[in-house]
Amino acid sequence: MRHSAATHAGAIRRENQDALLCRPDIGLFLVADGAGGHRDGALAAARVVSSAAALDARASPTARLSALRQRLGQLHDSLLDEIDIRDDRSGTASTVVALLLDRHFFACLWAGDSRIYLLRDGALIRLTHDHSVVQELIDSGALDAQEAEQHREAHVITRAVGAGTTQLMLDKRVGQVMPYDRFLLCSDGLTKSLDEALIQRCLEQGGNAARTLIEAALRHKARDNITAVVVATE
Repeated sequence: MRHSAATHAGAIRRENQDALLCRPDIGLFLVADGAGGHRDGALAAARVVSSAAALDARASPTARLSALRQRLGQLHDSLLDEIDIRDDRSGTASTVVALLLDRHFFACLWAGDSRIYLLRDGALIRLTHDHSVVQELIDSGALDAQEAEQHREAHVITRAVGAGTTQLMLDKRVGQVMPYDRFLLCSDGLTKSLDEALIQRCLEQGGNAARTLIEAALRHKARDNITAVVVATE
């Protein structure tokens, strides 16, 4: 497997509150986006990465998936406890998308509006479903995707590590790995800057696809932090 990764503060913001992790030795790739509106978002994203980075390389893929879920749940609990200790409702939170894969299967875990895509046989497939206010409105039929981009709550997420429910709710999707698959993990700064047709064209160009995506987002004046991790199977 080959991978590329890149992150940038974007065209407007000074601080980059995104973080990423690439552990090809254990088939783990992750993107975390410090939640907007929360204090210390960069710290929360970094803590998500450090929690995941300590997975045991000797464990089986199934055991690593279980351990990752457990570690993220423990971090979620710790962050909520810190809110109670400080009596500070602003909190510290982060989205997370994680991809675990071996030769035959992949698994995605996520909370928030960072995404994982799969490019396969000329089609771009979104593997994750956003945990956000506007996605809930789209699902209910109250908004279409175009209206959602302009909605006043377009940046409000409904799940994150360190925010929301007492217990961290991580969604999961599993599937079979095929030759020449290309996975993209990204923060919402990328998907709010580039439409899916342009994302697909960038992925199809080959080379350092992550850098290509970041450069395209910057040309489109990305207003948020942007992060991309691209993983290609042989």
